Amino acid sequence: MKRGKNTEEAAAEGENDTGSASTKKAKKTKEPEAPILYDDPPDKTTSKDGRSANMKITSWNVDGLRAWVKKNGLDWVREENPDVLCLQETKCSEKALPAEITSMPEYPHKYWAVSDDKEGYSGVAMLCKTEPLKVTYGIGKEEHDKEGRVITAEFPNFYLVTAYVPNASRGLVRLDYRKTWDVDFRAYLSELDIQKPLVLCGDLNVAHQEIDLKNPKGNKKNAGFTPEEREGFSQLLEAGFVDSFRELYPEQANAYTFWTYMMNARSKNVGWRLDYFLLSSSLLPGLCDSKIRNKVMGSDHCPITLLVAV
Repeated sequence: MKRGKNTEEAAAEGENDTGSASTKKAKKTKEPEAPILYDDPPDKTTSKDGRSANMKITSWNVDGLRAWVKKNGLDWVREENPDVLCLQETKCSEKALPAEITSMPEYPHKYWAVSDDKEGYSGVAMLCKTEPLKVTYGIGKEEHDKEGRVITAEFPNFYLVTAYVPNASRGLVRLDYRKTWDVDFRAYLSELDIQKPLVLCGDLNVAHQEIDLKNPKGNKKNAGFTPEEREGFSQLLEAGFVDSFRELYPEQANAYTFWTYMMNARSKNVGWRLDYFLLSSSLLPGLCDSKIRNKVMGSDHCPITLLVAV
């Protein structure tokens, strides 16, 4: 997720201070509050219906694949050892992919979607240990499929969709486009869901509820927390999909996946939860855990991991 400077400052600081001069002075001398951090609990590997997780999926907005590889992102991937690795915002043409990732023997089946029009923009990837039955790119609508935002893999028991959802952008200049995307993407997912259940992962570029970002009041007119984007996400849930993290941790505050690089936002944990695993409701009995690996560095987003019995 990218923001302009003014939006960044609002995101990091929240509401504007409209108090009196004396109040402002008092605020300046006040000791800064210690940040409230999220502690990722131990992984749960058994579902409610008693099955052991047999699928581990990791999703990470890497904010530039080449830079992320240089920051040793792949070392963490090897430690985490997911069955499938989904990446967003790769910003890299296929011909420029680093050899460190194209030659990874752990993931013999690799799929890339890149922007047709803009070099170094958007882009998603999916790396699999076992070969999917079928892989498709985009959502079947030309107006949405030029920016390399969606890969869908069909596995025997489910579909896996990874997405980098369009940002409404500074000044909300793409909000109308985003609203169109939300409608069309939801229709695409609903059509898949009729055939077999699905897992959707990626940077969905929206904090759904106030609990999902540090400063909701200061961001109601900013990209990622407008009423229109939040409603688009609500309609996705109403269509039969479940936010896996909120399903397991309904009251958990301060759990974020994105922090602007500005103003030490990450060390202060002034963040947003923009990265999700959504599941078809029929997969819920097999849900074991939905993890936010918030201590892992290498991007302005952290990775998230799903443990599920399918």
